Amino acid sequence: MNVKRKVRLSSLIRPSVSEGLRRAYRQVRVDPQKYLLHVQRAHQLPIRTWREVFLLGPEVMTPIAQSTVRASTRAAALEGAGFGIGGFATLLPDMGVLSAITIRMLQKLSLLYGFEYSSDEETADLWMAAASAAGLDLGRDFLEKQAVEKLVPKIVDAMAAKVSAEIAEKWAGRIIPVVSAGAGAALNYYFVRGWGRRALRHFEARHIAERDRRTLTNDLTGGGLTPLPVN
Repeated sequence: MNVKRKVRLSSLIRPSVSEGLRRAYRQVRVDPQKYLLHVQRAHQLPIRTWREVFLLGPEVMTPIAQSTVRASTRAAALEGAGFGIGGFATLLPDMGVLSAITIRMLQKLSLLYGFEYSSDEETADLWMAAASAAGLDLGRDFLEKQAVEKLVPKIVDAMAAKVSAEIAEKWAGRIIPVVSAGAGAALNYYFVRGWGRRALRHFEARHIAERDRRTLTNDLTGGGLTPLPVN
């Protein structure tokens, strides 16, 4: 596919990507309390709140985060195989479901590393992580003095431009119906895996920095971070 055709395909895909991400922003939300109960039971973690994951550290939380990325990647592959049968004609519903899978994965990773999204600032941080996972470096200046309802659409637009170009580059095979089912599964798999790995590194780095900050603060005040026992 030549450059002009890639640009044309990217421009066709971009509205679908943007709408999928906007819909996910409005409608997709992992319930922190329900997910906390799930994680407690599934991994036998001695935590009562998400803040307590800082007492466990990345050596405990990162393997759980990695399994979360793998589960989301598998779901995306199955979704890509189903919608891929229709080729380019099914791209719009495909992007809606793929966006939902991706955003839910990012929300779970955020919680696993101790960052909830109950406030506007935390929601903005979550979407900055989404931008980082998409391979965008927007910088902290992008956040300053912007209300979240204005910030998120800007991030979505930037992500849509980046993602649509990536899709045009990698998903050209989906234009051919039926044959594209396998290609859709494989490409969704690598797409979400790439996002998940970048997001995991982002949240892990934030977790370690915040944990170090809390340790230093507690040392200065005579306290300390006491690790929780894990079965």
